[in-house]
Amino acid sequence: MVRAISEDLRSRVIAAVESGLSRRAAADRFGVAAASAVRWVREWRESGATRAKPQGGDKRSQRIEAYRDTILAVIEGQDDITLVELAEFLRAEHAVVFAPSTIWRFLDRHSMTFKKNSARQRAGSARRARAATRLVQGPA
Repeated sequence: MVRAISEDLRSRVIAAVESGLSRRAAADRFGVAAASAVRWVREWRESGATRAKPQGGDKRSQRIEAYRDTILAVIEGQDDITLVELAEFLRAEHAVVFAPSTIWRFLDRHSMTFKKNSARQRAGSARRARAATRLVQGPA
């Protein structure tokens, strides 16, 4: 991931615009994109902030986490349910739409992924029970 541009450079661009330079001219002078200069000046005028906002991170998992107990109950009731069936259940019963990949990431975050290998199926139910117990108890 690319690092944020320094606060010092942002401040110099804002100061140049405030002293009468256009945003585009200030951007050219300091070697940054005009769109960046526009965003920095707008943010500074609205909130007084010159510091970059935090980058990355999970911004939407709380949406599926709200259905944690429901998902756990469905998996306990039908441990061979597919991701597509689980997504369909959530859509039909709770009127929320999640892609199967979102559900997979949710299960992976809670250590509830399963192998399809039939040789491991005998151990699978014990593994699922341990994973479900960890999910119910919360992180250690």
